[in-house]
Amino acid sequence: MSDCHQEEIDAQRGFVAALKPGVVTRADGAVAFDADADAFLDSPTPETAHPGLWQHSRLTSLQGLFEVTDGIYQVRGLDLANLTIVEGDVGIIVIDTLTTAETAAAALGLYREHRGGRPVTGVVLTHPHADHFGGIAAVLAAAAGDVPILAPEGFLEHAVSENVYVGPAMGRRSGFMYGSLLPVAPDGHVGCGLGPRLASGTIGLAEPTDSITRTGETRVIDGVEMEFQLTPGSEAPAEMNILFPGRRALCLAENAVHTLHNIVTLRGAEVRDARLWARYLTDAIDLFGSRADVAFATHHWPTWGAERIETFLGGQRDVYAYLHDQTVRLINRGLTPKEIAEELVLPPALDAQPSTRGYYGSLSHNVKGIYQRYLGWYDANPAHLWELPPTEEGEHWVRLLGGAAAAVDRAAVLVDSGDTGDLRFAATLLNHVVFAAPDASGARELLAEVYTRLGHGAENATWRNIYLTGSRELLDGPKVPPRGGGGGLLAALSVSQLLDSLAIRVDGPRAWDLDLRIDWHLLDHDGTPEGGWWHARLHNGVLVHRRDAAADPAAGLTVTLTRPQLAGLLGARSLDGIEHAGDLGMLQRLLGVLEAPDHAFPIVTG
Repeated sequence: MSDCHQEEIDAQRGFVAALKPGVVTRADGAVAFDADADAFLDSPTPETAHPGLWQHSRLTSLQGLFEVTDGIYQVRGLDLANLTIVEGDVGIIVIDTLTTAETAAAALGLYREHRGGRPVTGVVLTHPHADHFGGIAAVLAAAAGDVPILAPEGFLEHAVSENVYVGPAMGRRSGFMYGSLLPVAPDGHVGCGLGPRLASGTIGLAEPTDSITRTGETRVIDGVEMEFQLTPGSEAPAEMNILFPGRRALCLAENAVHTLHNIVTLRGAEVRDARLWARYLTDAIDLFGSRADVAFATHHWPTWGAERIETFLGGQRDVYAYLHDQTVRLINRGLTPKEIAEELVLPPALDAQPSTRGYYGSLSHNVKGIYQRYLGWYDANPAHLWELPPTEEGEHWVRLLGGAAAAVDRAAVLVDSGDTGDLRFAATLLNHVVFAAPDASGARELLAEVYTRLGHGAENATWRNIYLTGSRELLDGPKVPPRGGGGGLLAALSVSQLLDSLAIRVDGPRAWDLDLRIDWHLLDHDGTPEGGWWHARLHNGVLVHRRDAAADPAAGLTVTLTRPQLAGLLGARSLDGIEHAGDLGMLQRLLGVLEAPDHAFPIVTG
């Protein structure tokens, strides 16, 4: 049996029922997720899509409730990730909660329709990416009172740093990577590699009640025993695999899925450690291989049978180890990231495995991530040390080529050749023209055509989405996907994290001459002190803070409030119901030098 045929069988195995209709809506009536829109993937592959990506996307679009093994179910195809349900003595333990409350509620509703109205008795969050925790509010709403929330050590810190500190920039880049504004169609969005696409809706975050701090720790919730393997620095800075010994089932979080994953994500994130990632997969085989009859992840479909699990994990391990070791070897030969990406190829045996194909991560950008992890952005060539910004560099290139019209004519010849290498250089050439001479006749249109052709030929879903989104923005201008409510993120932040979120928004030059001292006296919800005083000072354009047991006599303003009120103040800039003493103008001056993030900053134009 071919590996591709086996994937087809595995993707459909255990099917119980689909959500009908497969449309999830938000409270305002807008669509949060439409699974029915993917029906066209049942048709033969068109010329506008790579055959491998088309087949992979068809499998990831299969939606519904699936039985993994006795007492373990997954809802797949209703968001980018899976929601996993483990049945306990009384209720259910939910592993990861999808991106939004709307899709999480729909997934739980589908499960309850076919398995009964069991309450949620525990939540496990495998890692701090929003498609795995964003739907937490709907899951907790289905809980039997307060329930344990388990996560790996460092979960909240990394959830905040990724989704709040650089959330605006990452959100903008994610729109390209996940193709959020592309039409779901044969010539548009056909998938994300990890799943159909991200849902749009209400995103929340909850602080874990219990952290896993070492491999080998166990917990029992609602009669279900779990054994954990910590894998920090693999697919996320904080992540963990879980064995359910009583079910002989292994949850691999996002550490082993049916595609090559990202060492560096194109939306932007901390570079992962490919060497450690490979080692964790070896450890997983040694720790759990003889104790698991099924392995499932928080994306894609499970793998059944001890021998097949070891083969699957071994292939995943080998691809990350090979990328790491061979990239480092070529680094030490003096090759640059671009050169390594062109030279390095996978061994035929690895390249032939569907689960190591580059539908989500790619060999090309992953080896650049490994280079970045070891040596940073600089390739040691002095010419690359102090390069001009894109617009200024483009102006020089256009002048050298005899003007924008001549550059566009030369690019047109490259496009007409049909050669992929010529298309790649045409993209570079036309990018210079668009930045240097944005009104040049035909430049945007021709670059949009180049991006479209590169996108339609891409095996990698995220590359396709990026190219096609870039094409649309060249023609229609920057746009951002509709944003659901994200207030749940701010509500989960600590006081220190809330103040940090202020510091990164200070417009330094505008604040150079300010010297402000503000005391924040934090109260618990019942009016008792939550944690003393937080002293904040804006000086030299830098907002710093520290915690103390007493007030700062030098503070010019004291604000007494609860943590939710602080989050509301920072979000809405309202002092309604908040007690304060001193110079209120200090707060207004602080708020006056905060810069609002630009959620639609230009990417493909200057």
